[in-house]
Amino acid sequence: MRAEATTLATILLSTALMCGCGGSGAGSGGNFGSGGSGENQTAAPTISSTPAQNGAVIVSLASATDAVIFYTVDGSTPTPSSQQYQAPFLVSSNLTVSAIAISGASTVLTPSTVTIQSFTLNIPSGTLVWSDEFTNSTGAIAQPNPAVWTYDTGTDCCGNNEVEDYCAWGSAISPCGTANPSEYVGIDGYLHIEAQQPSPGVYTSARLKTQGLFSFQYGRFEVRAMVPEAQGFWPAAWLMGNNIANINWPACGEQDVLERIDAAATPDWNSGSIHGTGFTGGTGLGTLYYFPSGETAAQWHTYGMIWSQGSVAYYVDDSAHPYVTYTTGSLSGLSGAVWPFDAGQSNFILLNLAIGGDWPGSPDSSTPFPSEMLVDYVRVYTN
Repeated sequence: MRAEATTLATILLSTALMCGCGGSGAGSGGNFGSGGSGENQTAAPTISSTPAQNGAVIVSLASATDAVIFYTVDGSTPTPSSQQYQAPFLVSSNLTVSAIAISGASTVLTPSTVTIQSFTLNIPSGTLVWSDEFTNSTGAIAQPNPAVWTYDTGTDCCGNNEVEDYCAWGSAISPCGTANPSEYVGIDGYLHIEAQQPSPGVYTSARLKTQGLFSFQYGRFEVRAMVPEAQGFWPAAWLMGNNIANINWPACGEQDVLERIDAAATPDWNSGSIHGTGFTGGTGLGTLYYFPSGETAAQWHTYGMIWSQGSVAYYVDDSAHPYVTYTTGSLSGLSGAVWPFDAGQSNFILLNLAIGGDWPGSPDSSTPFPSEMLVDYVRVYTN
């Protein structure tokens, strides 16, 4: 995770970066588009889907020849300038997926014919369409669902000058260890992300992500969490575009839903921000939510984002009353700013508890170890 400073009135903030009801309608393979005939033409990609929740599906694209796949979800014909497929994505609205494949094995590259599948789902607004509830009936701590979650690992894996080693589940590479995992699903039904100090000056924690496994575009995203508050702690729940693999950060876009640092303040706060080309660092867009008197981020709260075309809104505990809404108009006056959230890509989810770094500073003698960030659930609803 790499951070860029963002000024919010009187406080310096930072953002994180990775070093990334109806059924589906019938699908058909198209025979139009830029594909032609000839021995260099790539085989058309396949489109498949698996059930999510309440009528939604998770769509996967594949090529039998490991060709690069480009796709659209707005009914337009894909080209090599369209989004490149990186991961399965949620479909919870009526839309058409169109995809082509292009192989790099030939000197003359001819796109495949277009594969098309339309989804007519008719799912009502506010319907839960995907979630990880972190259920665990094993009687012992368990691995976070490996079909959903993978990990960033290592020392200062992603920038920010953090001091922790991020540990994947099952890692025995020092200072990580299987006896005291940095992340697990407890028998209490919560995801635990644990900050530890296995020896003086050595710190471990975890950074989970759905990159390459699950993503979505548009909808209401929620995470119910409680976070530790002490010097040097930097918990976050956030999203980045799948296209980070192609265009890097910040062009891929970043949406910070839960983010805060250090000990509890009076009043206590959470930061909601967005980032893209031309609006990071001192020109980033961020807003502080102040908790009501007597409440802190160390208690259970629901942190949410409502993502629609041209709009990203954030709320805490009450989806009917966002505390900030960013739109394409929010970029007015920011030189070179480009809104990255409607480019056709889906975004993946990240959950992490950083220790130290440029924004919070290092932990000190007042910082308790071990400490943990607890997550009750992660959910996506239809808009």
